[in-house]
Amino acid sequence: MAGTARLALPFLSVGQAQKEFTHNESLQTLDILVGGAVEGPPLATPPTSPSVGACYIVAADSTDAWAGQSKCLAAWTSGGWRFVAPVEGMAVFERTSGSWAVFRDGAWEIGMVRGSALLVDGEQVVGPRGVAIAPPTGGAIIDSEGRAAIDAILDAMRTHGLIAS
Repeated sequence: MAGTARLALPFLSVGQAQKEFTHNESLQTLDILVGGAVEGPPLATPPTSPSVGACYIVAADSTDAWAGQSKCLAAWTSGGWRFVAPVEGMAVFERTSGSWAVFRDGAWEIGMVRGSALLVDGEQVVGPRGVAIAPPTGGAIIDSEGRAAIDAILDAMRTHGLIAS
C-alpha cells in the first residue's frame, strides 16, 4: 500500500530519498481536513485571489484550475491549489451559513441534520415520526373554531414531518 486507506496520505518507504516531500504532502492534506472548514457553498470557478489556507467545495460543473475536480475540497496553499477527494462521512464547517457540510452517498449535504432524537437539557423533544392522526370528526356539538385550530396544528406537524400524512 502506497498510502493510507481513507485519505491516501503517502507513506514513507525504507531508503526513500527526500522523505520530507512525502511527509510535507501528508501535512498539507491533514491541514485541510483536521478542523476542516470551507468558505461557502460549492463553487464552479476558483476565486481570483484566495488567501493561503482558504478551502472550497468544488461544484459539479467546475472550470479553469478546478476542471475535473468536482466534489473535491480545493485548498489554496503557497504552492497553488491542492485537492482532496471526499470520502463517505467527511465533514467540514461551512462558514457562510454556520452549518456543516457532510459528504454522504456521493454528494455534499449542507445544513442537513440527521439523528434519531433531539434532546434538550436531557429531555427528548423530537423523536421518531409518529403515526398519522385523523382530522377531528363527529361529536354532538361541532365547534368549528376548535376543529379549525386542531386541523391547523395537525397540518403544521405534518409539514414539519413530526407525524405522517
